Amino acid sequence: MLYRLKESGYEAYLVGGGVRDLLLGREPKDFDVATNARPEEVRSLFRNCRLIGRRFRLAHVRFGREIIEVATFRAPHDVADNDKAAALTADGLILRDNVYGTLEQDAWRRDFTVNALYYNIRDFSVLDHTGGLADLKAGVLRLIGDPERRYREDPVRMLRAIRFAAKLGFRIEPDTEAPIFELGRCLGEIAPARLFDEVLKLFQGGVAVETFEMLRHYGLFKPMFPLTEAALAKETQGFPRTFIARALANTDRRIQENKPVTPAFLFAALLWEPVRQRKADLVRAGTDEIPALHAAAGEVISDQQKHVSIPKRFSIPMREIWTMQPRFVQRFPKRVERFLAHPRFRAAYDFMCLRAEVGEVDEKLAEWWTRIQETDDAGRQQMMRRANAGSGARKRRRRPRKRKSPVNKGTT
Repeated sequence: MLYRLKESGYEAYLVGGGVRDLLLGREPKDFDVATNARPEEVRSLFRNCRLIGRRFRLAHVRFGREIIEVATFRAPHDVADNDKAAALTADGLILRDNVYGTLEQDAWRRDFTVNALYYNIRDFSVLDHTGGLADLKAGVLRLIGDPERRYREDPVRMLRAIRFAAKLGFRIEPDTEAPIFELGRCLGEIAPARLFDEVLKLFQGGVAVETFEMLRHYGLFKPMFPLTEAALAKETQGFPRTFIARALANTDRRIQENKPVTPAFLFAALLWEPVRQRKADLVRAGTDEIPALHAAAGEVISDQQKHVSIPKRFSIPMREIWTMQPRFVQRFPKRVERFLAHPRFRAAYDFMCLRAEVGEVDEKLAEWWTRIQETDDAGRQQMMRRANAGSGARKRRRRPRKRKSPVNKGTT
């Protein structure tokens, strides 16, 4: 890509996290390209390209399952010719950002100094206009420009600061850190759909536990998960904070082992305590257990969508994980067989095991479901008979015989 842009007469550089990670000896997650070619010009060079975004116009060039993101050099908004290219709210939030400029202007428009390093294929050098190499060596995360202004322009930069600090093990520079405590409320101005993508980046980077603690420390977790934060304030004996920490640690472990992780399980863990508390309120008001759980799940999902939207392809299995939890206490043979064949059983089982680890579910019940998955059919039948023996299993009741009325002989 870089060479094709160069041969077509354009400037083109590898930029951002790819350069940063290579200099740190890490394997880059993806690669970004910066160029002076306009998005439409990039599309004309690459047939496998599509343009995305209105607020920030980008070109995505696809190679199989990989996507290379190509951004045109950005310039300050004060050089914009019209409102269609650039627009800000009264509070400084960027609405449109398509003012194109030079390489140096683009460097000062980027968020952090360590992300403003450009690899030049013409002479194989790294260009640094903002002091990023020194900060990279010192392990410092520093925002470019006035921090408060930059956070107001795009509050997601606060989440990026937390993500990079946790991922890289860097310390946040004091001037970059200070405004975060006061500006967390600005996340309410960000579209819930965009925050969903940011939450996945935060918690699926392999350092979810550290990220969670930092988000709470800086007051950024509450704007995204207000119901969960309220539940955390009521925790008793380490629950639910311990439960969330264990779920996030489980996510980190799976990522390190190159195992798949699903956002449905992640959100199920983050929102479980609000569901559990709402269910308890409904039961106290007279609703039966199962309907109360379903109602609580619906209410929590509906409220959460206002802050961080969850697509249906994840919210539906998330809800199933919750509503399947009562089925683990029903160990009748036919129900067990059907339950084990359920496509969402494994996720619900893992969730139940986490609940057992924090004392919400009897550990013996979790052990029983673990063993029954490992045994053969004969052993499975024996386990189910033992589980139901004297445990209140339903017994078939025999209807009492109707007594015949005695016949009085000799009477009419």
